[in-house]
Amino acid sequence: MSGILKNKGCHLYQIGGVSDHIHIVTHVHPSTALSDLVKDIKLASSKFIKSQKIFPAFTGWQDGYAAFTYSIDSIDNLIKYVQNQETHHRKVTYIEELKELLKQQKVEYDEKYLF
Repeated sequence: MSGILKNKGCHLYQIGGVSDHIHIVTHVHPSTALSDLVKDIKLASSKFIKSQKIFPAFTGWQDGYAAFTYSIDSIDNLIKYVQNQETHHRKVTYIEELKELLKQQKVEYDEKYLF
């Protein structure tokens, strides 16, 4: 994943996740479309995960994704947040977290697209 970001001119600050999702804190290069970046990351990582048998139960990424922008002043907090995903998700599930982020950003959504 980090190699794809580098090849696309993005700067990776932090990547991490838990069993059902990942977080990537990155600067996206202005010439890179976010949807293309996510597609490339999903395709390459799926191929790698399956070929290396890293997670035997892995069948592929979900169709969608969520992306949020934040001020560069928040970078240290975002990095710490991603580094503490395991602890964080003992209290809050991925879906609860996503709903709260969408609510905070005033994004209307249909629950059928969250799973």
